[in-house]
Amino acid sequence: MTESKPALDPIGLEILSNALRSITDESFVALMKSAYSTNIKERHDHSTAITDPAGRLVVQAEESLPIHIASMMGLMDSLLGKFGGEVREGDIFVANDPHVAGGTHLPDINMAMPVFVDGELIAFACNIAHHADVGGMAPGSMAGGMSEIYQEGLRIPVVRLFREGVLQQDLFDLLLLNVRVPEERRGDYYAQIAACQLGRRRLLEVIESWSATTVTAAFDEIIERTKARMRAAIAGIPDGTYRFEDVMDDDGLGNTMIPIRLEVTKKGDAIRFDFTGTASQVPGNINVTMNATIASVCYGLKALLDPDVPNNEGMLDIPDIVAAKGTLLNAAFPAPVAARANTCQRIIDVVLGALAEAMPGRVVAAGNGANTTAVFAGTDPRTGRGYVYLETLGGGMGARPTGDGKDGVQVGITNTSNLPVEAIEMEYPLRVEEYSLVADSGGAGKYRGGGGLRRVVSPVGHDCLFNGAGERFSNRPWGLEGGRPGGSGQFILEGGAMAPRRLDDKPSGVMVTPDQHIVVETPGAGGWGDPKERDREALAEDRQSGKFSDAYLHEYYGDELMGDSADD
Repeated sequence: MTESKPALDPIGLEILSNALRSITDESFVALMKSAYSTNIKERHDHSTAITDPAGRLVVQAEESLPIHIASMMGLMDSLLGKFGGEVREGDIFVANDPHVAGGTHLPDINMAMPVFVDGELIAFACNIAHHADVGGMAPGSMAGGMSEIYQEGLRIPVVRLFREGVLQQDLFDLLLLNVRVPEERRGDYYAQIAACQLGRRRLLEVIESWSATTVTAAFDEIIERTKARMRAAIAGIPDGTYRFEDVMDDDGLGNTMIPIRLEVTKKGDAIRFDFTGTASQVPGNINVTMNATIASVCYGLKALLDPDVPNNEGMLDIPDIVAAKGTLLNAAFPAPVAARANTCQRIIDVVLGALAEAMPGRVVAAGNGANTTAVFAGTDPRTGRGYVYLETLGGGMGARPTGDGKDGVQVGITNTSNLPVEAIEMEYPLRVEEYSLVADSGGAGKYRGGGGLRRVVSPVGHDCLFNGAGERFSNRPWGLEGGRPGGSGQFILEGGAMAPRRLDDKPSGVMVTPDQHIVVETPGAGGWGDPKERDREALAEDRQSGKFSDAYLHEYYGDELMGDSADD
């Protein structure tokens, strides 16, 4: 081990903190560039991080997903609880199970590799990647209609995939045997393994430059500074109690209008989020484990108070969260959780909704509030091999107190891109007939909400299956300060001899023939402020852009405003 250096001053700490961040950023890019599946290499549905020896999150890559902070936390708690002092140099651990291994749903495969210096455990290099399929009853492992965790795919407890540098081939074979498209899964696993090894090498290089003692001391300081920064931001919220509630559309098994209730109590620099009154866990797969609830609450706080604060353990330590075991937001085994991201988005909505009263003029209207999932699966007629195309599509971003919401983007706890049409048609036997914005889906207001996405997809030369998971299909995203709700989403099966048919919000096993297509429309977002206060030039642009019909503009903005803009 190299000689210790003096304690870091603020400038030195910032330099070292950025060096650590660069490791996670490089690992993120390496995983992305070496992955096989479009879900990772194109949509970037993965994250990388460094934790300290106690499993505390120190640094997360800039482009990582906020929801993955929950899985990082859960994986390390489970790993250290199970293996403790038996961690060895060259080990790589893998896990995904939400009930025994700290995951949030099965498609997110977590990996962690210890980093040793002179025989002493210094850190872990970690990553998570969403695999397009992990087995189970439906291709893509994300469809509605699943009623227990066993139906959702292969459950992996925390196990050693590598033992002191040696791949455990029997275990790897078992993992690949239980999934569809094993060749793609193998490639994505290898990409994660390579990212772990790269993170370890780069961290050792930083330690060589700074010393292990300095680096580990910096871990503590980075976490404590984040905590202090968030405490100071929370102190700026007026003391008081604030309440809000919203509902989930349905769980895919007949249960509808499922409430999420929140009471926020703020005093000094402490804040408590009490979800008492929220529904019990449901038979369908929209349940959430406690670590995902924590990540969602932390995201809402970070987005509202200090978007630039680093994502690390200092952020996670801030809120006091109450959610009873066995409820929707703290689900107990064997609850299914595949579509948990939709519920996480609604948690963020209620957090922001509650704090809108405390911080008027700071909170955005509700975004699309969903993680609209579309899965197409079948046998590629060109190769005779199976395929699974999975995508979670963005929608509208809520209008802001200072401007319009963005169109067709991921909001809240997800941070992925929308898959390019070219990537879909090159990789899969599918044709994208249309890719556009949903007209009239942005809620009216002084500032309008963002528009939802419309994607029309048909199979080429074969029949395929479609599975989906949607939210905000019945309950529209709300507006603020007089802003109107955004548009809702929907799935439609069209074409062939059948009349167009609107599908359930969480369809599973829908057969699609080459003369048919699936229409996926994602929700828009709420508006902010009284529509009568909208700028006339902005209204003229709304009309010219084609994002809104004349009928919609006249209905929400009135004939007087639109009469002037109609001549533009």
